[in-house]
Amino acid sequence: MAVWAGVDVGGRRKGFHVAVLDEWRIVHGPVNVTSVAETVDLLESLAPEVIGIDSPCAPAAPGARSRACERRLAVAVCGIRYTPDADALVEGGSYYEWIRNGLALYGALAGADGRARRVVEVFPTASWTRLGGPRGSLPRGAWSAAALRSLKLERLPARRLSQDDRDAIGAAWTARLCSVPGAIEWFGEIAVPA
Repeated sequence: MAVWAGVDVGGRRKGFHVAVLDEWRIVHGPVNVTSVAETVDLLESLAPEVIGIDSPCAPAAPGARSRACERRLAVAVCGIRYTPDADALVEGGSYYEWIRNGLALYGALAGADGRARRVVEVFPTASWTRLGGPRGSLPRGAWSAAALRSLKLERLPARRLSQDDRDAIGAAWTARLCSVPGAIEWFGEIAVPA
């Protein structure tokens, strides 16, 4: 059975939220995982076709304050927090901790074990915008929850999902669409539902 994974990346304290889907249902999670190593172990145990990571896959070019793909996405779909260059990521202290954590995850998934993995950068806010329409004046939680319900996924947890949980599911849904011809619009490295 083919499955697809989504990872919402946080800082060291928050860790990672991981969700895994098959064609129409949640098969694992969403769960909170604390470290890069544990996240890689979990993903390897589930063997997803594509892993969607809600974090930038690379910093901006030296001296730049954003990436061209982010600027294009902001004009075409919705606003996005821009990713600065590597020096600013280090100098930015705890604010950019989640991006540094995401870069560590990308690096670990690309590891030296020789295993081929398809890992894509996703942005669940753009996915929810494409799937459920612009947010407008709705609170983010209500808006993303409505967009998630529109997917009609089976086996949604009975518990109330956090925004991180919903974003992990949105990342997995976007990863799933990467396996469907014509279902993704690419903004440079960022996969967004077409």
